[in-house]
Amino acid sequence: MRKLIALFMLAGILFVPAFANAQEAAADSAAQEETTPVVEEPAATPVIVDDEIVAEEQSFHQVVKEKFIEGDPLYMTPVLICLILGLAVALERIITLNLSTTNTKKLLAKVEDALTSGGVEAAKDVTKNTKGPVASIFTQGLMRYSEGIEMVEKSIIAYGSVEMGRLEKGLVWISLFISLAPMLGFMGTVIGMIGAFDSIEAAGDISPSLVAGGIKIALLTTVAGLIVAIILQLFYNYLVSKIDSLVNDMEDASISLVDVLVKHKLTGK
Repeated sequence: MRKLIALFMLAGILFVPAFANAQEAAADSAAQEETTPVVEEPAATPVIVDDEIVAEEQSFHQVVKEKFIEGDPLYMTPVLICLILGLAVALERIITLNLSTTNTKKLLAKVEDALTSGGVEAAKDVTKNTKGPVASIFTQGLMRYSEGIEMVEKSIIAYGSVEMGRLEKGLVWISLFISLAPMLGFMGTVIGMIGAFDSIEAAGDISPSLVAGGIKIALLTTVAGLIVAIILQLFYNYLVSKIDSLVNDMEDASISLVDVLVKHKLTGK
């Protein structure tokens, strides 16, 4: 029994200092942890996407398509139809007017040579084989040569009005589309604003998210209508200037033809 008690006392003498040292070491390490600043890991750097790179990836066709869908195809489609029909008429008129352009000086020289060499019939053959309103007017004037210069002048004036009407054919449709496209755009604007106010009334509160959709439709339809009107207006002004140029050539050529007939004394007498 005494030996067992002695062993316990010896074990206590051996382990108490080690336990005390362990406690002191634990206390020292805790103190070091409290005094040592905690080093935080740097946060991940957010990836910044350049807006210009994203914009470059979208083509012009894609942007127009997105805006067309955002503006509501129900209101944008009529405006697009105005643009397509207006451009079709304008291109047809441009081709027709360019084909109607005639070198009046060269034609007058040919007619005068034909009158000198073969008479009126030869001159009519020259004008009939030449395309354009100026040649048609010459043909009508030469067909009345036997009735006198006055009848030739009246025939030229009358048929000149007919040719001018043919040249102006189709302009009324382009003018219609120029006026109609902004009206359709403004109609989409009004309908979009009505939808925005309906949303406000249904929600009972004014919120930007409620009215943003309707206002966006209103603005996009208005812009689309104005763009269509501007494009068609440019074509319309070009066509009007081209027609004015052709009419002036017709008038100058008609006067020159009368002078040629008088010069050669082709009065039908």
